[in-house]
Amino acid sequence: MCFGATTPFVVTIRYDGGKKAWRARAQRWSRPTSRAAHTLCSLATVPKDPKLEIQKAARQRFVREISFKSKDKDVSLAKALLYVAAEDEAFISYSRDMDAHAFAREREDAPIPFKAQLEVDSVEEFPLAGKTIAGWLDELDMIAKEVQAELVSRDIGCHLVEVLKAVNVVLFESRDFKRFHALTEPKFCYLHTALNSGCGSAILLSIIYIEICQRLGITIVGSCVGEDFLIWPDSGNLEELFKVSSGHSLFAIINGKCVENPRSKASDLDGRSLLQLDIATNRDIIGVALANLIRLHWKRASRSTHGLMLTSPLRSIHGSGKPNTAESSMAPLLRPRDLRLAIMASERLLILQPHNWSLRRDLGMLLYYSKRYGEAVQELSICMAFAPVEEAEVLEPFVEKLHLLRFEQSWNSQEQTGSLMVP
Repeated sequence: MCFGATTPFVVTIRYDGGKKAWRARAQRWSRPTSRAAHTLCSLATVPKDPKLEIQKAARQRFVREISFKSKDKDVSLAKALLYVAAEDEAFISYSRDMDAHAFAREREDAPIPFKAQLEVDSVEEFPLAGKTIAGWLDELDMIAKEVQAELVSRDIGCHLVEVLKAVNVVLFESRDFKRFHALTEPKFCYLHTALNSGCGSAILLSIIYIEICQRLGITIVGSCVGEDFLIWPDSGNLEELFKVSSGHSLFAIINGKCVENPRSKASDLDGRSLLQLDIATNRDIIGVALANLIRLHWKRASRSTHGLMLTSPLRSIHGSGKPNTAESSMAPLLRPRDLRLAIMASERLLILQPHNWSLRRDLGMLLYYSKRYGEAVQELSICMAFAPVEEAEVLEPFVEKLHLLRFEQSWNSQEQTGSLMVP
């Protein structure tokens, strides 16, 4: 039995006990850990493969890095996101190996692909675009040293504004980093690929900026403003950031075009209004990056079903009030690898925000689309215990449907097993 795993539920679920009953069951189901424990336990039961072990170790390191036992200032944005990348890269690599072997088995005349043995036995040594996690941390150190060299070469003092200008020169001129606000490609949403290619999402460019300035002794803070995440130094005269020079303010160079877009809430900010914003914690910032990953992978998973939303099945069931198992045969066509990556990102985000009922609902829906009905029932039932009454009423008939789908799936599995045993 895996440490921390919850006890499997075997009783028949009743729906007439009200919200208190749901809450009691949810507390039993969720005790004492989150889905991270289930994921680690499930990986532990699979025949050992180096890449599966890397996935397991990367998740453990991520959980340790963002642990609430440590102070927020001690949480490393770079390390946490590199562990995220390691887990996802190990999964993708393992998935490709399985695809190659499945293809070879289907075609008898095809040669069995050679599976190179992974020559690393720890997540710290796992290669990400040619470098280890330590290698990418060294890359951030190198960028900080380039900023110091820029200051020395221009005989510039250590005034805050001048240091920020030097950071901008190194990042956006010398290294030509580019910020992409649209989430279209995975390479824009992982820290190591952003550092490697010089292209990244807005939140990743902000994280790189924070990490560089931290190495220079400057504290950068940030906050979500509308759909944008904005950063600025936690000291000095903030009005200086908004002085326009060569057509752009320093604040706009740091944060990108959203600051100068009149349709963005960011365009209304000034030095005084920045002081009124809620400062994001390091865990909050990691959460923004994970939320971007969920959106990206769900968008890619549902590419062939344009406009499909995670919660679409909830509204259709609640509207008709009639759960129908036949709908399972008309499930949308989704890309399983991207769907699995969305689930992994959702699991991590729920570790950061375990009491967020809407995140738990979204994870339950992702599990439903992945046909993992038993796990979906568990997550959505916990969600019902803590969601607003009106949301719980929407979820209840859908959970009923999931129970039917779960029993149908179990029955079909038993039939298939029985047919294989018939001589």
